[in-house]
Amino acid sequence: MTPSPTVWTAIAETPFTYRYVDVGPWRTRVLEAGRSDAEPVVLMHGTGGHLEAYAHNIAAFAEHYRVIAYDFPGHGRTTHATADLELPDYTQHLLALLDELGIDRAHLNGESLGGWVAVKFAAAHPERVLRLVLNTPGGTMARPEVMERLRTLSQQAADEPTPERVRTRLEWLMADPATVTDELVAIRRSHYARPGYADSARHILCLQDPEVRRRNLITDEELAAVEGPALVVWTSDDPSGPAAAGLEMAEKIGQARFEVIEGAGHWPQWEQAERFNKLVLAFLSEGA
Repeated sequence: MTPSPTVWTAIAETPFTYRYVDVGPWRTRVLEAGRSDAEPVVLMHGTGGHLEAYAHNIAAFAEHYRVIAYDFPGHGRTTHATADLELPDYTQHLLALLDELGIDRAHLNGESLGGWVAVKFAAAHPERVLRLVLNTPGGTMARPEVMERLRTLSQQAADEPTPERVRTRLEWLMADPATVTDELVAIRRSHYARPGYADSARHILCLQDPEVRRRNLITDEELAAVEGPALVVWTSDDPSGPAAAGLEMAEKIGQARFEVIEGAGHWPQWEQAERFNKLVLAFLSEGA
């Protein structure tokens, strides 16, 4: 395996800004790169994640687009959650963030929870969306064993963010545990070790509760309401569910393609960054 670049050397040659943007009650951590006059691409991470999940993609995307990566409410270094966060909280935050950044329409690229948010947002606000990239998206399945595993590993790492517990949580995402670098573990530990994060994690993880999850699942009507075009990306080794789930999602969206990336788990944008970048850039350029 070719060693991955470190998070910050991956974008070292790419001019970017890093700041906090007030979005309602949320002091939101935002990284922007690329030309300010280019079409925006918004990168959205998964449950318990943070914007560094897209570190290996930002430079490639910034050559052609205005790239915005941010931490969800309750995640990373955005304001901690003090109450349970459900899908309307995330979509309302995204809408307000786009308004705050002066973005009328954007491509949305969401991984896991980020894909879940992207679908819900596109169904409710089609006029604000260009193209969708749904990267191992959540929101259509409620598999008890996966929900329990995710909740347990995540809360253990939040309660006691030792290198071992954080690494175990990250390795669950990957096809190859070796792709979990010491640097990635250190970054996530720094987020999880912030005072108050353990309680925030409990509010984030409410979506792993069967009843809460059920009322937030993506409906067939919402998939049909996505105007597209959309690209649904699954992987050969996704721990969240089979590729058939992604294919079914793509079939229910009016204009959607389905692709499988081999040799990756829940983070193809990290484990197979070169393949992911080429696939996504080719898809986005079709609308140019």
